[in-house]
Amino acid sequence: MNRVLLLTLTPLLLLSSGCGRKNPVEEITAARSNVKIVDVISDKLMLPWPAWRGPQHDGVVPDQPLLTHWSEEQNVVWRTEVPGRGHSSPIVVANTVYLATAIQDPQKQQVLAFDGATGKSKWTTDVHTGGFPSERAVHHKATHANGTLACDGVRLYTAFLNSDAIVATALDLDGNVVWQREIGKFVSKFGYAPSPVLYKSLVIFAADNMGGGYLAAVDGESGEIAWRVARGNISSYSSPTVANVGGRDQLLISGCGAVTSFDPASGEKRWSTPCTAEATCGTVVTSADRIFASGGYPEKETTCLSANGEKIWSVRTKAYEPSLVLNDDRLFVVNDEGVAYCWDADTGDVIWRERLGGNFSASPIVCNDVVYVSNLSGETFVFENEKDTFKLISTNQLGDDAYASPAVAESQMFLRVGVDRGTKRHEQLVCLESKDP
Repeated sequence: MNRVLLLTLTPLLLLSSGCGRKNPVEEITAARSNVKIVDVISDKLMLPWPAWRGPQHDGVVPDQPLLTHWSEEQNVVWRTEVPGRGHSSPIVVANTVYLATAIQDPQKQQVLAFDGATGKSKWTTDVHTGGFPSERAVHHKATHANGTLACDGVRLYTAFLNSDAIVATALDLDGNVVWQREIGKFVSKFGYAPSPVLYKSLVIFAADNMGGGYLAAVDGESGEIAWRVARGNISSYSSPTVANVGGRDQLLISGCGAVTSFDPASGEKRWSTPCTAEATCGTVVTSADRIFASGGYPEKETTCLSANGEKIWSVRTKAYEPSLVLNDDRLFVVNDEGVAYCWDADTGDVIWRERLGGNFSASPIVCNDVVYVSNLSGETFVFENEKDTFKLISTNQLGDDAYASPAVAESQMFLRVGVDRGTKRHEQLVCLESKDP
């Protein structure tokens, strides 16, 4: 290319890619916002799967009978069409299943509600019309509705990338918008992925991006920003989690070259340990005194930290998109390339590894010591760790692809899958339950 032309085009290319755009983050302290944080008492029976990765945000299903075999016909209770496209995983509140989705033409970002008993649509709410980022600002695998909803039993919470900002929205359980608030600007490299996490009366959102990343907590009732802290100028995609580790509540997130702990009530940083990678997608999982994380790009590492962020063990193996799942003293993951690992959670020693096949984006769940995980071809592998060896129970085909992770409620499993019909892809929500006597 002509050197003069290249020099002329370079600023334009940088601008179009977002590299030249920076949005300094205005930090807000909890003292300045004056938002009062209160405990929220919810009926846990009403919220069997209220958020990304379930009741504890870790993929662990409360003990209950759960099927291990299914097909397009076998053990299907109902299936229903889902408009548009999204990687938002289902959540289950009382007897209703909720999803986020996005329709390309005309541009709409929506929240959907389905009857849990029949799969029939209960309502559809248009959260945004128009405002999608350009095609070059979203990864070809991503959608405009990647994040999973969260619910406190009174309101549903979600956030979309729209009009170059992250906009948080609360809806009541009948689909009415309660409030909507821009929580910060966003310069997209590959799109927006994180799901919100609840802490007492706060809803916490992550928005790591190359224009100026941040974590922000919003009052669930009013939508007022309680606190916001800057995270630097790095694009990363992990959802935060809140867990009690080492006897205190910690807001934990991987990405930006570290695993970092914050006080969820104030946003104050407690510690940050360099590890994992610049960009991560998976959500941190924890035990009572340990923290586990994996990632990412361009580095690769799975690591175990103490409650204070000290590195206990580390291996040069990663899962980029799928999250880890912890089952007692065993740590499981299926990486993006379809290799399943089981580590001793105390030492990091490999107990076994097994190639399942296919590529993976969805995250695993574990129920009754059995692990479930879907690949991008719509196959769900069901396996267990028996006497420290891998034991495949079943491989179950449903649809033609699966990007979203499953939800479980009252022995039913809910899967969002893609179905190819000629040259056009559709999405379905499917309810599964064992029909064996």
